[in-house]
Amino acid sequence: MNPYKAEPPVGGSRAHIMSIFPSLVPSEQRVAQFCLDSPETVATMSVADLVAVTATSPATVVRACKRLGFDGFQHLRQVLLRDLGAAARDNAELEGWAATGTPGTSEHLVSGIFSRAAHDIRSALASLDFEAFAAAADAIRSANRLLVVANGASVAPAKSFALRCLSTGVVCEAPGDIVSQHITAKLLSQGDVCIAVSDSGLNGFTLGGARIALERGATVIGVTSYARSALSELSTHSLVAGAEFHHWQDQLPIGNIVQMLILSALHAAVTGNSPEVDQARSAVFEEVLHIVGEEPE
Repeated sequence: MNPYKAEPPVGGSRAHIMSIFPSLVPSEQRVAQFCLDSPETVATMSVADLVAVTATSPATVVRACKRLGFDGFQHLRQVLLRDLGAAARDNAELEGWAATGTPGTSEHLVSGIFSRAAHDIRSALASLDFEAFAAAADAIRSANRLLVVANGASVAPAKSFALRCLSTGVVCEAPGDIVSQHITAKLLSQGDVCIAVSDSGLNGFTLGGARIALERGATVIGVTSYARSALSELSTHSLVAGAEFHHWQDQLPIGNIVQMLILSALHAAVTGNSPEVDQARSAVFEEVLHIVGEEPE
């Protein structure tokens, strides 16, 4: 069974392909890159046509399609055609908005950034395995101890998740420095969970903590953007989303927004609605009021 076989949601073919792209060999990457650069052309091609423009072979094209998670070239074409149709409908809507001035080309910078984020995030779930997500939530629910490790740009969503956990009564450790992360991981054992967050899935410090946790018998949940990154490969459960939004010069960090949303959804799945959670939230609310100098009613 191909663990990466998937039917990306409408509009998600690009994000899905990019999540697996780094793991392809160069000849397969040429096929994938042409699909990313010219999906409208690929949608009308035969295997022989794609072989000619990418200087590969029929076997390479078929292998690339399967490694990208599709049944074959025809399946890839069908998904590209579907997404091209969806994009045409979206463009028609945008043109309609421009014609009425809502939100046309003169919209404010802030409004434009929010509009773009809302539009782009829709495709981010293309590479998420919902079964892995459910298994990760189950593991956290039953965990004896929960550790969150992250470094660099992934610290913010990881810390936010840890705070959400604590505010709902889920005891969670999220050390800020690398030494403490690794020492805490060393103290984990079977029945514990380590959540490792890394956009690239290649951060050596985060990978170090995850490997230590795995060696100790803990369940490792990897939150990353690439399906075959080092973090994804070593994780017990890998939550992959956001590969389409990794551009260092981009002013809009949608990749981190996607991480935040995935972790927020994971928290919601773990806590749900229960008396214990309500009690914890009530206690947190009282403490916050005490901190700001107000008495609860």
